[in-house]
Amino acid sequence: MTARYVLALDQGTTSSRALLFDRDAKVVAIAQHEFRQHYPNPGWVEHDPIEIFETQLRASRDVLAKARAKATDIAAIGITNQRETTVVWDRATGEPIHRAIVWQSRQTTPICDGLRSRGLSDHVRRRTGLVIDAYFSATKIRFILDAVPGAQARAERGELAFGTIDSWLLHRLSKGRVHATEPSNASRTMLYDIHRGDWDETLLEALDVPRAMLPEVRDSSGSFAEADPEWLGAAVPITGIAGDQQAALFGQACFEPGSAKNTYGTGCFLLMNTGGEARTSQSGLVTTIAWRLGGRLEYALEGSVFVAGAAVQWLRDGLGLVETAAETDRVARSVPDGGGVYVVPAFVGLGAPYWDERARGAIVGITRGTGRAHLVRATLESIAHQSCDLVACLEVDSGLATTMLRVDGGASSNDFLMQFQADLLGAPVRRPATLEVTALGAAALAGLATGFWKDRGELAGAVRADRIFEPSMDAECREGLRAGWRRAVERARGWEEA
Repeated sequence: MTARYVLALDQGTTSSRALLFDRDAKVVAIAQHEFRQHYPNPGWVEHDPIEIFETQLRASRDVLAKARAKATDIAAIGITNQRETTVVWDRATGEPIHRAIVWQSRQTTPICDGLRSRGLSDHVRRRTGLVIDAYFSATKIRFILDAVPGAQARAERGELAFGTIDSWLLHRLSKGRVHATEPSNASRTMLYDIHRGDWDETLLEALDVPRAMLPEVRDSSGSFAEADPEWLGAAVPITGIAGDQQAALFGQACFEPGSAKNTYGTGCFLLMNTGGEARTSQSGLVTTIAWRLGGRLEYALEGSVFVAGAAVQWLRDGLGLVETAAETDRVARSVPDGGGVYVVPAFVGLGAPYWDERARGAIVGITRGTGRAHLVRATLESIAHQSCDLVACLEVDSGLATTMLRVDGGASSNDFLMQFQADLLGAPVRRPATLEVTALGAAALAGLATGFWKDRGELAGAVRADRIFEPSMDAECREGLRAGWRRAVERARGWEEA
């Protein structure tokens, strides 16, 4: 094979990124373009699907230019994406019929209430591994079909397609030739039976979603389509796809049951590989598909924090307390502690283990002595507290104590946050030498399908540690902080009235 690189498309919640990886699984070049966030109503979050594709294409072209590479230098393309975010488009024209409804958006809460009142909670849990929540794609499809005049009839005639962002990019890159996804994304729709590996007819009927809208589900590593020569200058095979958190699990080389990682991005996502067993959580986590390779499904337990890095963006863009996200490390260290202040960033409700769609953000413990640094520090601490909530659930479900937490994502570069995380956990936190493990996971799935890398063992050897943060906080202080956090969360829960 003469190709030198694998191209990873990392389509996130706030930006579209493209990365080139060489045979040593090292990043050769990165390009990134942000896109607009739309907030039509409080708690609603939407994106323009066309803008998502255009920024992703621009990033792909830019990264080739940076590396002075051509499309013929690329062995394969891997796609990883913000999950659950929902696009519905016209099959004939390829045009979206509505803005994409983002995973964070709470606009379908009333539809979720209706499903619960119909007694579907147990069925959803048994078949999909999930809980009924506006987070997942199913109710977003229903919302769009209701919001656009004539959409239901068009969907029933087979004129409309639904997809998560991976399917949308695949459709656009292939110029409409392929409508497909893979199980890690399908398992986040709340329409997919994770045990049978097929769409669930009961849920399709309950939400009146025509099966004709849905993508074909293929292996996570294998042939999907070719990117049309128009886009990059030559046809390039697309051979790997995974939702961003499963891609990070793969990129962290969490190939064995019991291995876990936490990604600090817009939200926080803790996943533990459970192998071929779809283990049911007893403590508020969800069961999800990690990936499907060679027709074999592997599963994970997952906990989701809706607002993590997004809280730092709020400090910067909403409150103007910092000019850059990196500045929060220094500001947080400028005070010895949080001064008794807790920030609960439940801007779009609370995820695991609370699953409270009506929670809203709160700042508690403010006194006359509270200053900017305390608010900044408390916001960073909230990310670690929420992650600790997830780890505690994982320990209950697995019966295993956390001996080390693997971390990645943009906010994991914040040394204050990582040290505080280790202190709260009472366990070491391992940060890899490259934080780009989500993109690496997508690249790995694509590269394995084409022989660019020979096996998982070769990839595991490429994931090296940058730093291990050891806990230094005493148990009494740790428990005092955790108790205060739990009290603060209770103040934020159920705030928005039904």
